Amino acid sequence: MGAGVRAKLAKLSHVTGLMPVLGRLRMAQQDELRILAYHRILDSSDPPGFNFDVELISATRRDFRKQMQWVKRHFHPMRFEEVLSYMDAGRRLPPRAVLVTFDDGYDDNYHVAYPILRELDMSAMFFVSTGYIDSGLPYAYDWLVFMICTTAAPMLRAPELERDWPLTDSLGQRRTVANEVLSRLKSLQAVDQLALIGRLEEEWGMPRASGHDDCRPMTWDQLREMRRGGMEIGSHGVNHCMLAKLPLQDMHYEVSASKQALERELEEPVHVISYPVGGDDAFDDEVIDAVRQAGYRLGCSYVSQVAQLRPDNAYALPRLHVERDMDPVRVEAVITWPEVFGFSTPQKKR
Repeated sequence: MGAGVRAKLAKLSHVTGLMPVLGRLRMAQQDELRILAYHRILDSSDPPGFNFDVELISATRRDFRKQMQWVKRHFHPMRFEEVLSYMDAGRRLPPRAVLVTFDDGYDDNYHVAYPILRELDMSAMFFVSTGYIDSGLPYAYDWLVFMICTTAAPMLRAPELERDWPLTDSLGQRRTVANEVLSRLKSLQAVDQLALIGRLEEEWGMPRASGHDDCRPMTWDQLREMRRGGMEIGSHGVNHCMLAKLPLQDMHYEVSASKQALERELEEPVHVISYPVGGDDAFDDEVIDAVRQAGYRLGCSYVSQVAQLRPDNAYALPRLHVERDMDPVRVEAVITWPEVFGFSTPQKKR
């Protein structure tokens, strides 16, 4: 079922008053955990002059507030530490349990999402890549999109991807190219991904070290303030690399060093990690073993499903993506009955 059909079906269910009925039917299932996955919250889903990845804008400020209000009204928002306490006690989760998460650590999480969560007396987990918190530099994937969208070069030559792309004056065309490049790039090993991005920085004279106001990570002081304000902070690796595409030693470093940095800076234990990129090719059994050995107790993927909290999947918890093209009705439908209205991606057994 295509996204357009899902959106129309959601609207029809809302207009006819069928959604609450569907919700009651769906919620009859027990021990489900809905984990919502966000990236960025901005004032617009397509800001003027914005040359970074618009697909990482999960919602506008206005829509995010509405979404959280609706979640608080109709579901049971929880914190990861509460979920762990239920696990430790062998208790079943409350009906309609939901967690809110953010990946990467963009500073709009602090400036936009955090105040809304505080206003509504809600919490969320912010998974951050500690190397970017340290450096303050734009994220590598984001910088690749920015370069493609703004370079004066008429052609993107990428022998590493066995493909070249012409670059026109159309921002829409360049965004399409950027999406294609990102998709192909993530099939490479992590070192080769970074090498390609670095090569383009040098060839096009666009060093990432110059930074940009539209793509900044949060700071440690902001994270400390958020933690004091009731938010949870988890690991998203050090350098936002796809862990399964790293040499074994480097993968172990990403997993353990990020945890150590968070615990040092925030002065509290860190029990949860989100795998960067998070698809089935981004983490594997070796990654899960490393995460377990490092002392994490839960791991979140970016596979789209409702989570069933069991010992055999505690390190591969799926989440429900919230995307910028979802209106409030569609978001409510996705959370209510994800298999019908959301994006369903199969998850490998581990």
